[in-house]
Amino acid sequence: MLNDVNLWPLVGVAIIIVGFILRFNPMLVVIVTAIGTALAAGFPVDKILATIGTGFIKTRNLPLIILLPLAVIGLLERHGLRQHAQNWISNFKSATAGRLLIVYLGARQLTAAIGLTSLGGHPQMVRPLLAPMAEGATEARYGSLPERIRHKLRAYAAATDNVGLFFGEDIFVAFGAIVLMATFLREAGIEVEPLHVALWGIPTAVCAFAIHAWRLRRLDGWLARELAGQGSAGTPAATSDLAGKGA
Repeated sequence: MLNDVNLWPLVGVAIIIVGFILRFNPMLVVIVTAIGTALAAGFPVDKILATIGTGFIKTRNLPLIILLPLAVIGLLERHGLRQHAQNWISNFKSATAGRLLIVYLGARQLTAAIGLTSLGGHPQMVRPLLAPMAEGATEARYGSLPERIRHKLRAYAAATDNVGLFFGEDIFVAFGAIVLMATFLREAGIEVEPLHVALWGIPTAVCAFAIHAWRLRRLDGWLARELAGQGSAGTPAATSDLAGKGA
């Protein structure tokens, strides 16, 4: 019966919302949310501690998996990875920030759709490669960039990775959210195969690609209006900036 449903465990949602609005440490917010939800659900303290301990044991090697690639990326950046990415993209005269990001958006969606979600990402792709290449393509056309333009390009690069991953992985049949939806519907008496759920993610992914690609085309137009009077790729300012300035 509906009257027997305990809604108090939903307090965890409120804790997460309040914690992120107040900009508390995300790890602390997650821990407090887990404990608060468990207490509201009536779990005994010993069971809560046992569950947290089990989760820690299962994921204790996760920091190494995350930190080791970051160390490698940091070493590559120290030896000029971002500058080389900027200089390389500036050799393509037809390259623009919008066109570059559209290509990456398509590649990110396609790879995520077949389960290769780790090929991109903010620390390993956006920061060291994608954002510097977007800045380099823009500098090659318009010369030195103001900081506000650099930050806008970086934001668009990060958003492109997010959109590609979010809507691409919904097509992957073994994605956790698809399995969860199929299980939930089956428990509600609605028989549906995970493959069908994944296939219905394709129209959404296509629409997401079209909408964000249109935004990226508009980005090129906005950059042209903002920076058209600043110079061109052949100016000394542009050349020296490409050689000596990182993102």
